[in-house]
This record gives sequence, structure tokens and C-alpha cells, in this order.
Amino acid sequence: MSLIISNIALHFLSKKEETGEVVLRVGPEAIEVDNKIQSFVDALHGIYNGKGNKAYGHFSSMPAEGDKARFVDIMESYLSDVQSFYLFSTQAANLLKNELDKYDMAETGYLIVCHYEYMGGRYLLAAVIPISEHYSVDGELNISADQHLDTTKLQLAARIDLFDYKDNAEGNRYISFIKGRAGRKVSDFFLDFLGCDEGLDAKEQTQTLVQAVEDYVAINQLDAQEKQDTRKELLSYCKEQKESSQDVSIQELGKVIAKEGAEQDFYEFCQEQSYPLEESFPHDQAVVNKITKYSGYGNGISLSFERSHFGQDVVYNQANDSLTIYKVPPNLKDQLLALLNSAQDNEPSNIPNPEQDF
Repeated sequence: MSLIISNIALHFLSKKEETGEVVLRVGPEAIEVDNKIQSFVDALHGIYNGKGNKAYGHFSSMPAEGDKARFVDIMESYLSDVQSFYLFSTQAANLLKNELDKYDMAETGYLIVCHYEYMGGRYLLAAVIPISEHYSVDGELNISADQHLDTTKLQLAARIDLFDYKDNAEGNRYISFIKGRAGRKVSDFFLDFLGCDEGLDAKEQTQTLVQAVEDYVAINQLDAQEKQDTRKELLSYCKEQKESSQDVSIQELGKVIAKEGAEQDFYEFCQEQSYPLEESFPHDQAVVNKITKYSGYGNGISLSFERSHFGQDVVYNQANDSLTIYKVPPNLKDQLLALLNSAQDNEPSNIPNPEQDF
């Protein structure tokens, strides 16, 4: 299903090499939503949804410094039709410029502000897309360089769920944003630009959910296969929710992992045990992925195996810190045999050469 674009604006932020001053170049007042713009926003929406390192928050209740307007104030002016989308977007671009002026960073590029609808939801997306160079060759074999928007390197982006914001202004998760890989330093100024405070911890909620499922299968005394099936059902359900940009619902999950003969429904079990879980929440897929598999990497060794093999086909000896693998995968076995044969062929022979002079 394609999204419906209400308004979109594009502005450019750069830094002067000599002085480090941030320069804002505002974009056109009206951008026609043609097929190219539609495809671009569709792709940007997909890239943002696919980012696993997202966090959630809400607008800060702290007042603005002096007479400066906050992002939420100018956004409200637009949403209540007091001012146009273009004026709102240029004010937002100036707010971002002011924040960039405070930091010695090269985090510049094109600021995209887009108001759109998707699957019954209404969103406001703000993102800074960096620039990359690409090269082309013409018919005369002349090489030329040009610049393009590098959406694959999207790191500074946030999206406001406008329905959730209106219905639950006191909530703690109507803003989602990409969390920087190197901690919060790089994205600090972007959150300050939005006036956003961190709220719901999706990773913590997901870790609690995974533990609740493990406790649930244990208390219901499911056998090893039933436990693994339940973990796979959890994984499948969470993947589907992530792909459709939907929250995980504890009640829905209870129906998905329901087992015949279980003493208690999963939802009732969570309530009785008082797990600190929201009724529904955006989850961290990376945490759920680990429920059916163990994996690790280090010192040039990478291992991954299904949880059900642990203690049977994969045995860990804590005393000497060793791992024994039975039933080696056929494709790995072929590589190991080829390696052994190659090593034997390359070993020096101990049989004297009759033609060798002594």
C-alpha cells in the first residue's frame, strides 16, 4: 500500500570550510508530488522502518529559551492551520541550523520534512540526508562527478505519530528516532532540535517480553519441541509486526502462542506475574531474533546454531571453555575435508628422491 503525501519540503544545510558557519538554503515553496517524489518518500519510509536501532520519546515539557519557539510550537501552528507547511518547515530548518551552530560537527545535508499518511496512521517525518558523490561516463568517455542524496546512510531522522500525539500527549513514545551507533553524541543535537526526551525503552520492553515467554513455557511444563515451537511463533509474530510497522500486542501474542492444555493464557499470566510490560509497544527485533538461536563472533570465529541443538548436537564444556559440535553441517564438512586434503598434499614427503644427489 502506497503512502499518501500531504506536504513535503526540502532545505539544504552546509558549512563554510573557512569559518565553520552553518549556511541554510531554503527550498522551493511548493513541491509537486509527482511519481518521482512519491517513489522517493516511499523508499525513505521503507528505509526508516527498516532501521533496527530506533528509540522512542516525547516532547519535552521544558519551556523554550527566551523568546525562541520550540519545534512542537511551530508544528502545532501548522497542524492548527495558523501557518502554512512551508513556513513551518523553514522555521524548523532554522531551529536545526541554530543547533548545528552549537556543535563542531559535519552533520549537514538536505533536511526533508514530510507530512504523510500510511495504513491509517498520520506521520510527520524529519530527516537529514547526507550527500555522496557518484561518477558517470558519457559517450565520449569523459568522466564527470555529481552529487546525490545518500538515503542508505540515513542516521539523523525522527518520526512523530500525529494520532498518538493528539490522543495521548502525556505518552512517552509518539516520537521515534534513529539512535546513533556510537552512543547519543551524534544525535544529541537532533533531539535538542526537536525538543525530544527519551521515553519508552523498546529494548528493555522486548527483553522483558522474551523472559516472560520463557517463564510461561516453563511453568506450563511444555516439552523441548513445544518450547522451541513457541519461541518460533513469537519470532514469526514479531517479524510480521515489524514488517507492517505495528506494535507488539500482549493480548494478540497470547492467542498466537496459545497451547492446548496450558493452565493459563499468556496475557493473564503476564498480568498475574506483574511484568513491567506495556499492553502494546514497538519492539526491538534484534532481541527477539536471539530467542531461537545462539550466535557469537570473535577472534575470526563466527558461530550460530538453533537453541534446540544446545546440549545435544552442540555441547559446551565450561571446565576447559570448549565447544564440541556433532553432526557437522554438510557444506561445512565438505570445506573441512577439502582443507585437510589440501594440507596433506602440501606436506613434504619423507621418502628420499632417487634422483637427488648426495
